[in-house]
Amino acid sequence: MTLSFKSSVRAGWWLLLLLVAGSLLPTRCLAQGTADTVLLTPASAQLRRSDTAQQSHRLPVLAGGLALSYTGLVYGLSKGWYTGERTSFHWFDDSREWKQLDKAGHFWGAFHESRGAVDMLRWAGVPDRKALWYGGFVGFLLQSPLELLDGRDPAYGASAYDLGANFLGSAGLIAQQLAWNEVRIMPKYSFRTTRYAALRPNVLGKTLAEQYLKDYNGHTYWLCADVAAWLPQESKWPKWLQPAVGFGAQEMVFNDPAANAVLGLNAYRQYYLSFDVNLMRIPTRSKFLKRVFYVASIFHLPAPALEYNSRRGLVLHGLYY
Repeated sequence: MTLSFKSSVRAGWWLLLLLVAGSLLPTRCLAQGTADTVLLTPASAQLRRSDTAQQSHRLPVLAGGLALSYTGLVYGLSKGWYTGERTSFHWFDDSREWKQLDKAGHFWGAFHESRGAVDMLRWAGVPDRKALWYGGFVGFLLQSPLELLDGRDPAYGASAYDLGANFLGSAGLIAQQLAWNEVRIMPKYSFRTTRYAALRPNVLGKTLAEQYLKDYNGHTYWLCADVAAWLPQESKWPKWLQPAVGFGAQEMVFNDPAANAVLGLNAYRQYYLSFDVNLMRIPTRSKFLKRVFYVASIFHLPAPALEYNSRRGLVLHGLYY
């Protein structure tokens, strides 16, 4: 198991925790943009004071819960995952591994961890700008200290490129909130099974759950643009429809090109142009669906796609995921 896979699993667990926690927030905190301005009647003003009183108790509970969870995760990793020999701290250059898909995963994870943290801080009553700055770097702060554990792995080490991807993910969330007060360009992820996992199951995964995290051949990372956010309200562009560009790679069983060549493989990148559904733009009164859409908004849904790769040129997919 490589350093990249350790990072993916860690990011996956933290992202799941933050997004599920975020989905449990009141649905008004899960809106696409900022909250609408309301006129305060005496009754609503009283309700607002009641909300403020409740919010004063939320921040300590939130901070304590996340700190306890993070401490438990780090302790569990140090005792259960990093159980082999340890060396003095050192760095490892993994910039050329897995066609940089692991770095895309770091960016994606840090972005959405920060997104979940900002939403939770706003729910806890922290003013918007403070919530952005305090929560915006949570993705970076959650993932990066674990490089200290990686740095003592004798086979690998800490990765400056992982740190950079973590930072860019958090910074991407902050930049969009500062520019537009909402997320208009959403990083997303999709997965499909491949034949390559069977060639090296101990690394690429034996079960579907393991392959979901480990088989980079089946990973595609996307940037989906909320076009409707830039258009006037009267525009006929469907608010839920997003253009999407994607990035993936194939034929990656080993990091060593010579080892891949023995299997008749030569790793190559893939680029995609597609569409996606912005679930946060779908009107619904169901609180349950709003929470489901919040969590599911990190995934790219199956859609027609145009692929370009150096091996076959342009390839049209009737349905790609």
